[in-house]
Amino acid sequence: MSNIRTYIEDYLKNEGYKLQQFSEMADINVGTLSAIIKGSRLMSMNQLDQITSAMGLEQGYFYEMYGVECFIESAPHWRRLEPFLYRCAELGKLDIIQQVITHVTDDQSYIDELFIVAESLYNKSMNESALILFECVADCEKYQHSERLALCQYRIFLLHKTLSKYDNLKAAVKLEQYIDKLNEEVQLDAIKDLVNLYNAIHLWDKVDTWSRELERKAEFQLKIQYRRRKNNRRLTVYPLFTYAAYANLMISTVYSAGREYHKAIKYMHKYMRIIEIENPTEEDQEIINLFKKWGEGNRQLYQLMLGQENVIDSYMNYIESNPEEILAGLINILQAADEYSFNVDYALKRFKEQILLFNTDMHIKGSYNDQRLNQGYKVFYYELAKYQINQCNYSIGIDALLMCLELSSSSEDDLMCIKCLDLYGEYRSEANETQIRRYKNVVEKLSAPTFG
Repeated sequence: MSNIRTYIEDYLKNEGYKLQQFSEMADINVGTLSAIIKGSRLMSMNQLDQITSAMGLEQGYFYEMYGVECFIESAPHWRRLEPFLYRCAELGKLDIIQQVITHVTDDQSYIDELFIVAESLYNKSMNESALILFECVADCEKYQHSERLALCQYRIFLLHKTLSKYDNLKAAVKLEQYIDKLNEEVQLDAIKDLVNLYNAIHLWDKVDTWSRELERKAEFQLKIQYRRRKNNRRLTVYPLFTYAAYANLMISTVYSAGREYHKAIKYMHKYMRIIEIENPTEEDQEIINLFKKWGEGNRQLYQLMLGQENVIDSYMNYIESNPEEILAGLINILQAADEYSFNVDYALKRFKEQILLFNTDMHIKGSYNDQRLNQGYKVFYYELAKYQINQCNYSIGIDALLMCLELSSSSEDDLMCIKCLDLYGEYRSEANETQIRRYKNVVEKLSAPTFG
């Protein structure tokens, strides 16, 4: 069976190189190189990369063999394993990482080191490699109530989100049981991320429950904050007041979703009071400005949803000055138009160019993740379809409806698919031949069996 040493020997023989010549090409001491080829000395990662380069081969060419020889067929040594994992991560060799890790974790002594590497890869945004290690550590964690296990599960949750709301829901429910095992400050970020996910899939009861829990925990941390030394490293991503304010922002959002706009306004005022802090730092001020922006937009939004048509112009000015809010803002305008029979053609005309960029790489996405954007596109096209159909603009309305149906089908959003199918059924007689064919194509894909 071939190994790296035989590859080197064959290369020297075929190319006619003497050992001294090749040692100079690889910049490795000739005695060291001789010992490596004879098998009396294991090569380091640097030496392997130098040999690979000298042979004119692509980086990582021998990594699979190296993994087998050093960590599977031989007793692994962390001094070699650690740089190997980093190099595999840098080159995206995920299968090799998975193969090696599966074998080395038979020895529980490596779990501590693997977790440290996983955190390092995570902090360097090498997410796919980090995910493999976090999942491995979580599977091997001996103490099932440890903070480290909880942190692994939190990282897995962050790294494993998909466009399928069912997958995300499953991940969120799993994370819930680990929240209290996290460091008390880290809990704030984990709960915030849970709230964001539940908000994206409109599980309002969950958003409300966890937002109130976030508020409770944030207020407790704020109360004990003065006891901490100022040089203590902050573990939260944001200053503590942010989490209390954000909790109330999300509670306000829950009431808005339930059309209880007067209660939504009450919690809007509450988070606007929370951000009134003394002597804000530069970081604090950036967050304060963000909440002030949200508060101004939400104030106009709630007035709009209470039927105050006169705020539409100022609300359009707001979303135009905050381009990342145009998608959500137009959804709100269309929903108000549906509720109160407003004619908002002028709004659609004003944002025509931006609408054309929806669902493209040119759309200004702001801080919204793919999950929330995908949901936003679906809702926008559905609301646009309803509005245009109510305006008797059937062709435009059905085109928008089919766009929503296609997006809902691709993201496996069954509820939105059903809403689209129902609305199409009401107005199918208004569809033209092209729209009928397009509709049939989507329905055939929905009906097709899946295997896996």
